[in-house]
Amino acid sequence: AARLLLAAFAVVVALDLGGLLAGYPELHLTVKPLLLSVLAAWVAVRGGPPLLITAAVFGWGGDTLLRFEDDTAFLLGMGSFALGHVCYLLLFRRYGPTPRHVLPLGAAYAAVLVLLVALLWPDLPTGLRIPVAAYSLLLTAMAFGALRLGAATAVGGLLFLLSDALIAMNIAEWNTPAPHDFWVMSTYLAAQYLLVTGVLRAARTPGAGAVPEENRPAVDA
Repeated sequence: AARLLLAAFAVVVALDLGGLLAGYPELHLTVKPLLLSVLAAWVAVRGGPPLLITAAVFGWGGDTLLRFEDDTAFLLGMGSFALGHVCYLLLFRRYGPTPRHVLPLGAAYAAVLVLLVALLWPDLPTGLRIPVAAYSLLLTAMAFGALRLGAATAVGGLLFLLSDALIAMNIAEWNTPAPHDFWVMSTYLAAQYLLVTGVLRAARTPGAGAVPEENRPAVDA
């Protein structure tokens, strides 16, 4: 069942990206709600943590809502993705300590966040400025937290940042690489797959989620 679902995910990804490249947006809109729902089912069959399934479901909610081109749907979709990021942050904290060597990268992530928001701010619609800034802060925190689980998950976090930056640039009416939707979806889908598989791998590691010995309460002999 897991192999069939993973194959189904590959098929819907190919249909979605192929439709965008071929200039058939109707195909993209048709298969888009299937993407994260199939990935969530795959995680469930693999026995993944319930919180990881929840993160994928929130991704599905965001994908579905963003099919509708109006500000309300955009804000609701962004909220659904934000809840997915919270799930990922909790999972990263559960399954991976923060390596000391990545702590200096926090300043780099923060600098990128501030620079991007500052550049986009004047060109964003007034009603979307604060929500986009707040979402960007949470997204950047998620991307930084992904460093806890290794290189593949870290790349997933960065790709998520890139995908959503392209969306924000489009909203601000900046020039973005063509075809815009293809680059948004290809980086987004790669990000979700890397994050999901990274968490699955970490959750199956012996001792994953255990409380470090130095943090355990003392017990009298």
